[in-house]
Amino acid sequence: MKKWFAFTVFALLLLVPGTSSAAGKGFILLSSTIGPVDSGIVTVLEDRFEKETGIRVRHVGAGTGAALDMARQGNIDLVMVHARSLEEKFIKEGYGTERIPLMYNDFVIVGPAGDPAAIKGMKSATDALNTISAKNALFISRGDKSGTHVAEMELWGNAGIKPSGAWYKVYEKGAEGNAPTLRYCDQQQAYTVIDRATYLSLKDQIKLAVLVEGDETLLNFISLIPVNPKKFKSVNARDTQKFVQWLTAPDKGQKIVRDFGKDKYGSPLFFPNSDAWRKHHP
Repeated sequence: MKKWFAFTVFALLLLVPGTSSAAGKGFILLSSTIGPVDSGIVTVLEDRFEKETGIRVRHVGAGTGAALDMARQGNIDLVMVHARSLEEKFIKEGYGTERIPLMYNDFVIVGPAGDPAAIKGMKSATDALNTISAKNALFISRGDKSGTHVAEMELWGNAGIKPSGAWYKVYEKGAEGNAPTLRYCDQQQAYTVIDRATYLSLKDQIKLAVLVEGDETLLNFISLIPVNPKKFKSVNARDTQKFVQWLTAPDKGQKIVRDFGKDKYGSPLFFPNSDAWRKHHP
């Protein structure tokens, strides 16, 4: 049902550029990077906010690049994304008002349990990628300008490598999200960079193992960006501001972020990161 809704909304956005389907009070349309959507946290936050305020929020999931492109058409009120370079460009162009910290988790480097490249336990993501490249071990990329892909390419850049060759494969359906990409990597017994939340949600269905983690460069920060009402008069700025304030409040959205996933996975999938949360939890 969620996928049907997202597809329907996306189709409408393509058909009616410049006309917000979220126009009017009491309704907000969010374009969100796929990872938080697949994890279920976006729906939980939307439903809780609607229950408390009566304001409906619905989302369409896409890679960060695509989510921002949808907002550039004037059909979106708020974006939830995780690629700082793309976010700053979006704001510089005048489409967004500001980057607002929401939450974070981290990326991990996963691969076959047998670990043919022998990277298990490495503390540096850069060293691990250098080793994968040197050994021509199969690596699969989303390759879709999503936040995950941007983060991956930044890691390769840190390693001084422009990955290419038979060992480096771009998944042709990478735009469908991290979960399909991870399943494909499992089928191919390949290495990849993926967010921890996706891995935890699928770990019982796949044989890949987390091999490299804990490097500060693997942190994955997720931001909110309200779409600029000066750019598009149809943006529901008033209700969007209420939603942003609720999401970033320590006793509201941030509390939900803190607890999300604990019961099912034994640890949270995301960590609160709003300015208000960090002020009260330094």
